[in-house]
Amino acid sequence: MAFATRHFVRTAASTSSAAATAAAKKLVVKHVTVIGGGLMGAGIAQVAAASGHTVVLVDQSDEILKKSTKGIEESLKRVTKKKFADKPEAGAEFIEKTLKNLSTSTDAVAVVHSTDLVIEAIVENQEIKNELFKRLDKFAPEHTIFASNTSSLQITQLANSTTRQDRFGGLHFFNPVPMMKLVEVIKTPMTSQKTFESLLDFSKAVGKSPVSCKDTPGFIVNRLLVPYMMEAVRLFERGDASKEDIDVAMKLGAGYPMGPFELLDYVGLDTSKYIIDGWHSLEPNNPLFAPSPLLNKLVQEKKLGKKTGEGFYKYK
Repeated sequence: MAFATRHFVRTAASTSSAAATAAAKKLVVKHVTVIGGGLMGAGIAQVAAASGHTVVLVDQSDEILKKSTKGIEESLKRVTKKKFADKPEAGAEFIEKTLKNLSTSTDAVAVVHSTDLVIEAIVENQEIKNELFKRLDKFAPEHTIFASNTSSLQITQLANSTTRQDRFGGLHFFNPVPMMKLVEVIKTPMTSQKTFESLLDFSKAVGKSPVSCKDTPGFIVNRLLVPYMMEAVRLFERGDASKEDIDVAMKLGAGYPMGPFELLDYVGLDTSKYIIDGWHSLEPNNPLFAPSPLLNKLVQEKKLGKKTGEGFYKYK
């Protein structure tokens, strides 16, 4: 019995020591490069800069980046109105410090030389993303972690375009990034524990609540949300209920802030179609991923939702 106790103590001490060593090796992210100046990229850049990170936001043109910076400034003003309602001077200082941490560039290759973390938030296109990561892989330091904000593509396939599969993971933020608290941290079979823990720590450092998930289609939220929205469309296609009644039912019966058709229009019908088509190609026999004739028709007619003025509903 005494031997067993001593053995346990030694084992526990050894495990604790190993954990401490692993923790010591974790990368503390200080410098962040965000590729893509759209809503998601700008939002990620904002929260990273606001939490004290040095951030470079990259896009193809200065015009896009000026628009992104203006959007970040406006977003910061909205944040300070709530966060520093009674302290306008503190709010102004917060905005100034955040913007000081942020710079922009049109040359991704040049800025990755001195970055700890690259977060990609560009168009949802496998080939374009692969080409970007393949190019940056040649110039980024060995310690640099690569992450994608993709919501529908496999992180593993993106990682395979680089030589740093162990330093590659998913960081899926939600729109609007400054307001939404969740980040899905995706670990592929090749992602090292050190990288995974570094991504978790970074997510917490920017004020988010991370959840972890394996590299499965849609991760957690979209894997549940997209099939739900598609089933609502099928319910409507069969004539079982009107889209208006389906939306009311889910808002009043399930407590959702938006019904599935309102949400589809908000997200963009083209985005939803792109996701479901991609999943269908991966798992053609999965009924949850079956395409919708009605959704395809609306997208073909350029009725993409709120952004075009018409989707399942019309918008003025």
